[in-house]
Amino acid sequence: MKKLKKGWRFNGNEINYLKDLLSKDFGAGDASSYNERLENLFAKKHLQKYAITANSGTSTLHMALNAFGVGHGDEVILPALTVTLCGFAIWQCGATPVYADVKKDTFLIDPDDIKKKITKKTKAIMVVHLYGLMADMTSIKKIARDHNLYILEDSAQCFLGRDEKNRISGACSDVGSWSFEYTKHITTGDGGIVTTNNEKLAENMRKFASCGFKNLTAKNGRMRIDRSKFQNPNWFRHEMFGYNYRLSEICAAVGLAQLERLNFFLKKRRLMGNLFLKTLTLSKSDLLIPQITPKKFSHTYYTFACLFNGKKYGIKWQEFRLKFMSFGGDGIYAAWKLVSDEKPFKDGRLKGLKSGSIQLTNSYGWGLTPVAKKLQKNLMQFTTNQNNKSEMSKQINALKKTLAFFRKKTQ
Repeated sequence: MKKLKKGWRFNGNEINYLKDLLSKDFGAGDASSYNERLENLFAKKHLQKYAITANSGTSTLHMALNAFGVGHGDEVILPALTVTLCGFAIWQCGATPVYADVKKDTFLIDPDDIKKKITKKTKAIMVVHLYGLMADMTSIKKIARDHNLYILEDSAQCFLGRDEKNRISGACSDVGSWSFEYTKHITTGDGGIVTTNNEKLAENMRKFASCGFKNLTAKNGRMRIDRSKFQNPNWFRHEMFGYNYRLSEICAAVGLAQLERLNFFLKKRRLMGNLFLKTLTLSKSDLLIPQITPKKFSHTYYTFACLFNGKKYGIKWQEFRLKFMSFGGDGIYAAWKLVSDEKPFKDGRLKGLKSGSIQLTNSYGWGLTPVAKKLQKNLMQFTTNQNNKSEMSKQINALKKTLAFFRKKTQ
C-alpha cells in the first residue's frame, strides 16, 4: 500500500486488521478479539498482569476510582493543573476533588503540597504525568504508603516514560490509565486503557466498564463464554451496577496496530522535543523556559512545554503565538484552566474561608494552588507530532525566527 503523507500515522497494520475484522463475524465471544490482543500486548509492554480497554481515558479514570471504593464523603487529591475531566471522574464517584499545587520547574504535582492536603477523608491520589514527563513517584509512593492511600496514575500524555528508578509511567502504582484520543502518542480515534497487577482491582474495573456482567474476569472480557448459561432464561447476567464503557472491536483493531508501532511514534516525538530543547539552549534566551526533566528521567514529549516569560519584556502570550505561526509554526497550545477554576467546579464554591484554614472551600473541591495559578496563564505547548525531518525543521526555523524577532526586546 502506498504511504500517504497525510495518513502517515496509520501506515502499519490498521487497514489489514480492519479488513480482517470486517470480513468475518466478530463479537463478544470471539476468542481472538482485537480488544483481547490489544490488552495482552499493552500489559506485556508495561510489565503488568492485567489491562482493560475502555471507550475513553476519562472512563478509565472513573473505573479505577470506583475500584478503589471512592464514593460519597471521600476525597481524592489531584493536581489543579490538569484537564478538567480528571475532576469530572472524581465527581462521577460522588467524591470531592482536593487540588494540589504543582512544582514550578516540572509543572507536575508537588509531593510536599500533597502532604498538606491529606485529611481523614482522603482515599486516593490521582497523579498526572503531564506533557510526557513522569511525576516524582518515589516521593508520592512513600506518602501513599504512610497514609494507606491508593494511587492512580493518569498517563494519558505519557507513554513509556521512565523515572530515576527506570519505572514505567503508569505502571508503578495501583492503577495506570492511558488515553487513545486522537492527539495522543497512539490513537484509536477515541478510547483508553488501564493496567494493574491487582487481580481484584482488574476484575472490578472490567465488570464496572462492561455493565456488571458477572462472568467477566480480570483477564477475560468475553461475556458469552458459556452460551448455554448466558442464553438460559434463569441465568442472572449481572452482579453489580456498571457502565457501558467498552471499546469497540473496530477501535481496538486500530489500537493494536498503533501499539505495535509505539516505539516508532515515541522516537519521533522525542526527536522533536530534543530539537526544541537544543534550540532554546543555544539561543540563551529566557523568553521561553522549558519544562525541566529531572536527572535520569525519560521525557516522551506529548508536547514540548515551556513557561512563557514574556511579561518580563512586555511581550504578550498571543503576540508571540501569532508571530510564531506567521513564520510557519504550528499553533501553540495553551494550558487548560485549572480544574478549580472551570465553571462546573467554581460555581459550587461556598463563600468565605474554612475556619482556621487558609484553604478556600467549595462543594466541588478545595485547595489553594498559587504556583499552578501563575503557571496556567503562561504555559506554552509546542507540537511534537511531525511526520519527518522536513516538518520538524519548519517548526525549529519558525522558533528561531520568532526568538530573533523579539530579541531586541529581551536584551
